[in-house]
Amino acid sequence: MAQDFERTITKDIDASFADIRAEANTDDAIVGIRLANTSDTTSITVDVVVTNSSNVVTGYIIKNAPIPVGSSLELIDGGSKIVLQSGDKLRAKSSATDTLDVIVSAVDEISS
Repeated sequence: MAQDFERTITKDIDASFADIRAEANTDDAIVGIRLANTSDTTSITVDVVVTNSSNVVTGYIIKNAPIPVGSSLELIDGGSKIVLQSGDKLRAKSSATDTLDVIVSAVDEISS
């Protein structure tokens, strides 16, 4: 069975958690998370979490990670993966308003 590769782009994230990968309805594998500081003047710190369907944090992927002006941060590399089970979501926030863009690459509906 072929795998369903998907990407999600979320722009202008601020100091409130925003969904960067909507609630999984099956088991999904996250194969890439790229965080970009879009501010021209401000370094930021970012948090990325996994939550359940009620938006309760079940675990941090990264907390208070600094991203300098004009830089980005890749959270998954070297063939690593994060599995989201049904009902899980990925959420992110920045320390400054409208300064974070996120690209998530995923395999939807992991098959055997």
